[in-house]
Amino acid sequence: MDRGRLESFSDGVFAVAITLLALNLTVEGPGHGRLLHQLWNHWPSFAAYLISFFTIGIIWVNHHGLIANIAVVNRTLLFINLLLLVIIVAIPFVTATMAAYLKFSDQDQHVAAALYAGTFELMSLAFFGLLEWALREDERMHNPVPATDRRAVRIRFYLGQIPYLIAVGVAFLSAPAAVIITALVAIYYIFDWTPARS
Repeated sequence: MDRGRLESFSDGVFAVAITLLALNLTVEGPGHGRLLHQLWNHWPSFAAYLISFFTIGIIWVNHHGLIANIAVVNRTLLFINLLLLVIIVAIPFVTATMAAYLKFSDQDQHVAAALYAGTFELMSLAFFGLLEWALREDERMHNPVPATDRRAVRIRFYLGQIPYLIAVGVAFLSAPAAVIITALVAIYYIFDWTPARS
């Protein structure tokens, strides 16, 4: 399989997942109160949409950067990529679930926030699987990361795992705080995590 098919299939899945996020942006409509009031009541859906949209977008950018540097595509890489994609497709579900329960102060709210943060942790681990596959052998990448820099790349990427894990625990104390932590991790991954290469 060539890299083009891997990229096309992955881009299609990313596009579907990011589009599905918008399906939860609905209000009751006429006859259910003033529109501004309805919009205000749905603030968790809008907040969750923005966080998940930008997080998926950042994942897509980083996925593009990594895959563009891949020189060899084999079955192992395809299955690791499928693992990442199956988690990406679950993000609209956990986003809608978290938004639905965020306004309630009960155990379900905490579980929904933990599920949300936990899904992003799984996504990050799956992405690390792609990165680790690429780092294992120089011939797998057009511009391999020098052996002296690989440890730094791994540490830099793994540091992003810690806040997701913290968010899962914090979710059982404060669901909004867990969602905020999850959103902040996306900002961390905006910045390039690979060393500059000549």
